Amino acid sequence: MAVTSVYPVLMSRDVATAATFYRTALGFETTFETDWYVSLKAGEFELAILAHEHGTVPEGYGTPPSGVIVNVEVDDVDAVHERLTTEFGLDPVLSLRSESFGQRHFIVAAPDGVLVDVIEPIAPDADFAQAYTGA
Repeated sequence: MAVTSVYPVLMSRDVATAATFYRTALGFETTFETDWYVSLKAGEFELAILAHEHGTVPEGYGTPPSGVIVNVEVDDVDAVHERLTTEFGLDPVLSLRSESFGQRHFIVAAPDGVLVDVIEPIAPDADFAQAYTGA
């Protein structure tokens, strides 16, 4: 079997609002759009938004996500933080910080309770450097 693509599909109460967030705040572009499903792409990375009550969602599983964090790696987290907090007025739920495990990041709340962790990889402290496998 050859895997040709893997991407998250986030269930949403308001597909248009969620898609607009990912397009405007994070620069995703639309590749397919209906009122119940939007497929988005940023470079080679994909993300889709699906109406939680759509018929393709198995009965009993139509609850929009909770406990989901979408990581978005960028080349300049400080610039993205500045843009999202000033231009979009987003108030991070986790403030911009550098972590000893090798990330400079912040987290914002997206529609439907999804958390978006905007990350720039940085050099980890010596204690964490050995945990990286290089795979």
